Parts: sequence; C-alpha cells; structure tokens
Amino acid sequence: MNKDQILIEIRRLASIAGGKAPGSQRFQSETGITKSDWYPNYWLRWGDAVSEAGLERNKLTVAISTEALIKNYIQLIRELGRFPIEGDIRVKQKQDKTFPSHSAFGRFGNKAERVTQVRSYCENRPDYADVLPFCNDVPLRQNSNESKNAITEDQNIGYVYLIKHGSRREYKIGKTINRVRREGEHRLQLPEKLQPIHYIETDDPSGIENYWQKRFADKRMGGEFFALTDSDVRAFKKWKRIY
Repeated sequence: MNKDQILIEIRRLASIAGGKAPGSQRFQSETGITKSDWYPNYWLRWGDAVSEAGLERNKLTVAISTEALIKNYIQLIRELGRFPIEGDIRVKQKQDKTFPSHSAFGRFGNKAERVTQVRSYCENRPDYADVLPFCNDVPLRQNSNESKNAITEDQNIGYVYLIKHGSRREYKIGKTINRVRREGEHRLQLPEKLQPIHYIETDDPSGIENYWQKRFADKRMGGEFFALTDSDVRAFKKWKRIY
C-alpha cells in the first residue's frame, strides 16, 4: 500500500460523505488499511494525510451522551420496525451524517444488553410505549455457551459470502445457509473455478447482503459480479459474525 493509494482512498470516502474527510478509525474500518500502513513512514498525524489529500481536517467532536445515543437507537428501531443489526447502523450513518457511527453504539454492549437498556429506558415513558413490543420480539440465545450446531433454522442464521471468479478480479456477494451447496451451484455456471474468500455469519443474511451490495454499487460489472480492490476485500473480511 503506497502513499498515493492511501490518498485516493481518503478522497473516495470523502466523496461518498459529501466532501467530509473520514476519521482514522472510520478509514481503517472502511478500507482495511491500518495505521501501520501510513504511520510513521508517510505521516505522523492523520490530519496531515487528510490535508495532503486536499481536504479540510475534521474538527474535534464531543462524545454523544448516553441518552442521545439511545434516542437515536430507538429512532432507528422505529424506522426499521425491528431491532437493528450492525449493517443497519452503518447504512443509516451513510444516509444521515448526523447519525452516530456504529462504534459509538458499542458502549451498549451485545444484543441482549441493548434490549435490556432500551426496555429500561422505554418502560416508564409513555411516548416510547410503542417500542416495547420490539424488545419482546428479539430472539436471544438462552445460553451464550451453546454451540453453533444448536442454532435452529427458525432463527434465520445464515451466511453472506464473498467469492472470486478464478484469476479474474471479479467477486460475487451473496447469501446462503449452506456454504458448500452454494459454491457448488455457482461452479456449474461459470467457466473458471470459484475461490471462496470469506463468510460472515449473521441472523440477517438479506440485510447484510444488501448492505455490501449497496456499498459496492458503483463497482458492479453489469451482472452479479463486482470489480473490487484489495482494500474492498480487506474491508469485507473484517466482518466475522453479525447478530
């Protein structure tokens, strides 16, 4: 990863965000390019990289309050009609730059902890009574140590996959509940052997698939394949399990 490539990626993310330069953490999350790729050989401060890319440095932001954060989370629950997964939060933040980043919601903990906090906040507030049914609809695992094999089909557990078409720089993003069967289906249809790159385990295969296909929409090759860069692939591989 050379300096020019990093600058190109900074400008690309800024163009998606309406000209606003990405922060260092968002840049790493979106591209898979780590701090060690640019520090200290190219820049000593992230702001210097942003300036060299021809963009205005971001001003220091104040951490959002817990109450404001939970209100934003509830807003998204109402919009979706269900509890959001990480992909929903990322999509919302891309659509609305005032919406907190997915990392900000990390202070709420895992899904079970988020349900508990939302329920606690809404229970004694009549204006939020409509949110409580969503808390009861969230399927939570009774035992955090139970094996993956104990997951039942009605929990809609599946995979979102990234596969590469032979030696070509062509990648397909899809969903499946059976890795081997899905690979076999595509192998019969294509001239070159498929190479599985990565799988994301999730309870919302459709939502996660939709997120990545929208994210790479400008790289679609006219059919079901995308012309992805190494940075795009690294970004996809950072996601392991989304619940």
